[in-house]
Amino acid sequence: MKRIHWNTLSEAERNDALARPAQSRAEELRHGVERIVAEVRANGDTALRELSARYDRCSLDAIEVSEAEFAAAEAKLAPELKAAIREAAARIEAFHRVAAPQPVGVNTAVGVRVERVLRPISRVGLYVPAGSAPLPSTALMLGVPARIAGCREVVLCSPARADGTCDEAVLFAARSVGVHRVFKLGGAQAIAAMAYGTESVPRCDKLFGPGNAWVTEAKLQVSSDPNGAAIDMPAGPSEVLVIADAQANPVFVAADLLSQAEHGPDSQVVLVSPSAALLDKVAAEVDRQCAQLPRGAIAKQALGQSRLIEVESLAQAVEVSNRYAPEHLILQVSGARELVASIESAGSVFVGAWTPESVGDYCSGSNHVLPTYGYARSYSGVSVASYQKQITVQELDPNGLRAIGPCTATLAAAEQLEAHRRAVTLRLAALGTSL
Repeated sequence: MKRIHWNTLSEAERNDALARPAQSRAEELRHGVERIVAEVRANGDTALRELSARYDRCSLDAIEVSEAEFAAAEAKLAPELKAAIREAAARIEAFHRVAAPQPVGVNTAVGVRVERVLRPISRVGLYVPAGSAPLPSTALMLGVPARIAGCREVVLCSPARADGTCDEAVLFAARSVGVHRVFKLGGAQAIAAMAYGTESVPRCDKLFGPGNAWVTEAKLQVSSDPNGAAIDMPAGPSEVLVIADAQANPVFVAADLLSQAEHGPDSQVVLVSPSAALLDKVAAEVDRQCAQLPRGAIAKQALGQSRLIEVESLAQAVEVSNRYAPEHLILQVSGARELVASIESAGSVFVGAWTPESVGDYCSGSNHVLPTYGYARSYSGVSVASYQKQITVQELDPNGLRAIGPCTATLAAAEQLEAHRRAVTLRLAALGTSL
């Protein structure tokens, strides 16, 4: 991990210090995704089978997971894992139901009623990565709010293994939260299939879920096409920023950093602290713990692009964090709750020494599909609202039009939109009212 003294850096150097790995959309990546999307649009299921053979090294007969495969997956899983999946799903549902948007209505004037009603997005597509580590928890995070929102059809894609099957825990989690159909597809081709539809995969209105650079690029491309699909956010490789003070436990801090670094070589972890001694202790502890991890080689690659940043104070640490806008922010400081009010941009915040980011990944109840690459400045994590459309409704009676009609007519005249003005004044005249 690279050691940095924040106050010795120029503005350009600070930008470089907080740069994400591979955050530019390289031409090779962009064109590669364009070719995959074009193949799927042109050749449908045939292209999906060819691309799966090429990239996932598997031969697919049936693209969709069958009932027999769901049953076999459930039978194969250990009882304790199935119980943990059900427990996590229940906790995620408990939080998301309470946090879901509610319909509202208010009389803005006598005889003027304005409401907001909620409607589910009809068909949604969920993407669950399964590269070096399958993520059944992502099926829970995406499936639970879709069910609460009431989406008519929920489709899920997850990459197949070499033998043409999907991870058993992913399948069990998907079925547990009410996903209707699952397809053995990964990468940009899965995104293209859900965005445009094929003979087997239905076309979806909005796509959800994290993924690698190819998946993220595919989501961006289909969302910019009027004939494609909307997306939740540009969610890419995982990242964490930890703010820690001199009293923080370096063992805990190192464990939190490594819990993100082991996601993949393109993950990034950042530690910000006013304590040089703490930074030294954490650096040594990271090396010690990393050597013990089964995915230590992957974590070590991620650590190569990670940062240890020394600042003057916790206030400055918060400034650095808000500038970085992390996907995950961990506050391992005394009085951690007091810092929360100063946090402006973060996907999810973990407060205090006893709140590892891992609990949010799995079962605290919050959602782990969060904005990365600094998109936390303008995006929020997935929620029930992500799966809904909010429609406003207004209704006026004659007294209502008398009350607000003159205001409408005046503003329309100021904008020189005469037809707008007359749509009001003609009605007022019919009511015997003139301006």
